[in-house]
Amino acid sequence: MRKGFLTLVFVCVAMAISCTYLGAQVLEDYGSAWKEGGQKSWFRDNDRLQLELDLEAFPQAFITFEIPSNSVVFFGEKLWFFAERDTVFSERVEVLRVQMNQAKAPVIVFKRGIQPGDAQVKKVLSPLKLKVEQAVKDAGIQKRDLEQQEIRSFFTFSIFLVLIGVALYKVAYPFLFIAMIRPMSLILAEDFSESGSLQKFFTFDVLSYLLVVNMLTSLGGVLGLVFLKHDWLAARLDLEFESLILLWLLIALVLLGMTILKFIGVRLAAYLFDLDKLEFSHFFYLLRLVTITSAFFVLISFYFIIHDFLFLKDVLAISFSVFFWIYVLGIAGLFLIMMNRLSFKKYHLFAYLCIAELVPFLILSKWIMDIGQ
Repeated sequence: MRKGFLTLVFVCVAMAISCTYLGAQVLEDYGSAWKEGGQKSWFRDNDRLQLELDLEAFPQAFITFEIPSNSVVFFGEKLWFFAERDTVFSERVEVLRVQMNQAKAPVIVFKRGIQPGDAQVKKVLSPLKLKVEQAVKDAGIQKRDLEQQEIRSFFTFSIFLVLIGVALYKVAYPFLFIAMIRPMSLILAEDFSESGSLQKFFTFDVLSYLLVVNMLTSLGGVLGLVFLKHDWLAARLDLEFESLILLWLLIALVLLGMTILKFIGVRLAAYLFDLDKLEFSHFFYLLRLVTITSAFFVLISFYFIIHDFLFLKDVLAISFSVFFWIYVLGIAGLFLIMMNRLSFKKYHLFAYLCIAELVPFLILSKWIMDIGQ
């Protein structure tokens, strides 16, 4: 009798010690709920796992997370943390429910080559004894420092390439280069005179100039994505030097194609309104405005990215708003110039600028804002 009682006590103590060491009773194991979310192919491994986490049942229980090293974790639509090393921690279900304000929320783990089973999520009665919040915080700080170095390297190298392009263009086409960068030309509007020299578009000198300008504009666009839409971009692209360079060049080529399409649209509108050769003066006037404004904003960004990295986000937000209104004012200035130099009815001139310039620009701006949201 006494022997059986001692055996029972020993078993209870052993179970208590086991529960204390291992954590607690498992209420739900999400190990089989992981789904591969990336596009896996012969040349590319899966890069994400995702599951739907129940935050309604057992609100007083805890959820344990086992995350492999070098993983970026999203909870819902928010970047949660970066795990530099293998990470294990627990959080109460009720706390997560309050944070997300919903009964269910997706958990997404990003890592190159990750497979189901590499990450574990379980709902348990009591939390694990292991505390690694500070390690996760330190890893996040280190990750941000590495990203800052990658962004600085990318920006410096991109500026260097743009300056090389500008120098080569200045040597090859000095007259066109000077005509395009003079701020006074925006006031004088020399292209609207009968002796305007910009009367050909599909030539190597003009197309190469457009490429350099779009490389400069693309640089501002990439900085906007990195600083203003960091979480959105980080979920789709590694913020590394090579990836940012490829993104920059891709956006530059897309902008070059859009610029060519815009000129074709301006030419078509000028033809419909019977404005002979006016599309050249119209297009290059606003192109000069974009060139000078983009160069000014990139120089400002260069200063802050070197001296005050964290403040650059606010600077970029202001810069994009200022660019929008400068372009609108440029269209208004174009209207005044054309009204004074052309014998054309104001109503027809306003309709022409709306069709050729204002409406497409507002649609593009709205489209960019929708993508950002």
